[in-house]
Amino acid sequence: MARPPRPRGTLIYSKPALTHDELVDRWVERGLEIPDRARALRYARQLGYFRLSPYTIPFQRSGATHQFRRGVRFDDVLDLYVFDRELRLLVIDALERVEVAVRSALTDHMSSVGGGPHWWIDPNHFRDPRRHGDLVSIVRKTCNDQLQRGAETSTDELMFRSALEHYLTTYGTPELPPSWLMVETLTIGQLDALIRNLANKSDRTAVARSLGINDVLLESWLRTYVRVRNICAHHGRLWNVGLGVYPAIPISRKVHWLSDAEMMNEVRRQRLYPVLTSLQSILTTISPNSSWSARLRDLLARHPNVPLRAMGVPDDWLLDPFWRVGTERLSED
Repeated sequence: MARPPRPRGTLIYSKPALTHDELVDRWVERGLEIPDRARALRYARQLGYFRLSPYTIPFQRSGATHQFRRGVRFDDVLDLYVFDRELRLLVIDALERVEVAVRSALTDHMSSVGGGPHWWIDPNHFRDPRRHGDLVSIVRKTCNDQLQRGAETSTDELMFRSALEHYLTTYGTPELPPSWLMVETLTIGQLDALIRNLANKSDRTAVARSLGINDVLLESWLRTYVRVRNICAHHGRLWNVGLGVYPAIPISRKVHWLSDAEMMNEVRRQRLYPVLTSLQSILTTISPNSSWSARLRDLLARHPNVPLRAMGVPDDWLLDPFWRVGTERLSED
């Protein structure tokens, strides 16, 4: 049963729209040091005042006045914004690898044990017939949209039609594409829904095992990754955002995880740290030579003033052998 929505607020929004000059004036009035006003105006126009506003909060005095602490400069705020942008790019890089690995593992396993390339059309593989029907409708609409567009053409030997275009314009039966094409048409949210709806636990377990985890972690972590990926794709604030959904903490010692249990206390479980740890855990299996954790280390080193506590990252995080192994690798696979 779906959870009922939380109640709406009762106030009326009546704040007027302000010009960029007025918004920069507001920063100055609140005590932010802006040596180069033209530069601050340019960023206010390009990035948006209200996109930058959340990054000013760590530099404000406690209370509701929004006054900045003495000595805080515009570049302090901008550095935090730049850090968050670099963090999103780093996280989306890991998410891409994980997402691609899940797609590949799902179609490889199900195509071999679940009835061939078009296993996904058979409702017997799914728990909820309605959700399975939604999946089929989504893929059918994608195929119809592809045929509604102009034909993809190749003008030289380096240009190729998409695989979906090739299938639809070459084959008439089966109507819908095989598994390895189908999974490429899905968003990560739709992929998550498909895996959750698989009828057999053994199938979910097989997909999870290819990532070095179990089926419980697969469902939990994928649900979290849907949220994180949406934030990254929409250029949202990531470093200290309340995700609302967090990855389950492994119980099995077979799962690559932190050696020190204190590194993941209750407070940190509600931050970004377990997401970063879960990504590195999977990368250890699917991309063992990756230097992703080294790049995370270097990113934090380049921005020493970022409050690690807001991310849930312990000050001594690199002392845990879980991270030391990864950060000692120097090359990308």
